[in-house]
Amino acid sequence: MNFDFHTHAKLSKKVDFSLPYFETMAKKAIECGLDGIALTEHFNTKNFREVYDTLDAHFPYENGYYNIHGLKVFPGMEVDILEVGHILCIGDLQDVRAMREQLNDYTKKGGFVPFAQLLEMRSQYEMLVIGAHPYRPSTPLKDLDPSLLRQLDAFDLNGKDLHTRGIEENTADVKSLGSALDKPVVGGSDTHHFMQYGAVYTILDETCNHVSELKEIVVNRRFSINVADDLHERVMEAIRLKEIEKRKVLEIVE
Repeated sequence: MNFDFHTHAKLSKKVDFSLPYFETMAKKAIECGLDGIALTEHFNTKNFREVYDTLDAHFPYENGYYNIHGLKVFPGMEVDILEVGHILCIGDLQDVRAMREQLNDYTKKGGFVPFAQLLEMRSQYEMLVIGAHPYRPSTPLKDLDPSLLRQLDAFDLNGKDLHTRGIEENTADVKSLGSALDKPVVGGSDTHHFMQYGAVYTILDETCNHVSELKEIVVNRRFSINVADDLHERVMEAIRLKEIEKRKVLEIVE
């Protein structure tokens, strides 16, 4: 099962959720050879609840994932923490919704939830939690308390960072961190635009239908990672097209 652990449904936090845009994303993901994705939209994006409300109204939720034109879409969110870092939280729909409600008072910069508190929240649910882009200069998760980092399930080999930091350097750094903390490393494109799908993804040894199955495979390292030969071209084109489309959307809003 080809799976992307880090994806977004919107061009940016500031724009409204567009179902046609996301449907295009889903169809392109399938064209890129993906069987499933984790939808890890920013928890403090504009109208976060609208994303899942809209999906609920248009697509079946099948005991752990949405079936969107044949693509398995597992609910999740990307959460900012006070110490500076991003955590991917993937779980059952009702758990993602419930945990998001617990974060209502922590949506502003300077007032994000402390890392330890987020981990305590997570313990109330069956969730797969992944440290996102740990070597990104703006969110250097790698520098945080190792005792907290060890409570994560995995780290994210991120498509954007493979492009900006270099494939060999970023891969070596993230895998070294994972090794030091005895944590696996999974692949996620971090795409906001369909061109970035397939840049990096995870090949799971088995098909998964629920977050519990995803977590078992990740924790037991029954997977491999594929980095596309044209990763740089995919990411650069996604960035270029994202900015063009984002300007168009924001101009309409204004």
